[in-house]
Amino acid sequence: MSPTDDDRQLVAETGQIRPETRRTGDHRGGTRRLPQAGAAEVVVDAAPEAVWAVLADVTRIGEWSHECRGAEWLDGATAAAPGVRFRGRNKVGALVRWARVCVIRAVDAPHEFAWETVGPPLMRDASLWRVRLDPVEGGTRIRQEFRILSMAAWADRLVAAVIPTHRDRIAALEADLRRLGEVARVSAGGRRTS
Repeated sequence: MSPTDDDRQLVAETGQIRPETRRTGDHRGGTRRLPQAGAAEVVVDAAPEAVWAVLADVTRIGEWSHECRGAEWLDGATAAAPGVRFRGRNKVGALVRWARVCVIRAVDAPHEFAWETVGPPLMRDASLWRVRLDPVEGGTRIRQEFRILSMAAWADRLVAAVIPTHRDRIAALEADLRRLGEVARVSAGGRRTS
């Protein structure tokens, strides 16, 4: 079951996701191979403002993501704002590469950044990614969440077979967030900025 227009409108207007509305099985009774949602959280030794400066500049994602090797702004954009688009380029292993156009859904500096991936019509895939930054003693708590909004059942099985690391991504996402914190700390001169 795909998200309804009401679900997409809710995400677009508020950044909030309705409780799980997707079936975990396809119409033939099979089960999804990929998790439909997940979250990773770490605490890093960098101020929220320093983390935000790296996070909100999508052209820097290749500095900290294990999978997204780079991104560029689209349509003449140069900064994050709701509705702005960018294209991310991904790579896993030596052979598996793909790109996705993404639409920014929420920007609340330096607290929250969210974007939705938009896949090709054949795969009918879309996912919502959200990163939240909270100041804590000595640094920042970074929480990254993802939710699959839609994906053809055959595509789910294909991705699970071709990219087995997507079956359990949490450890890799936690490592990404630690790298994000380190890039932010170094970029800020190796010290907390607040």
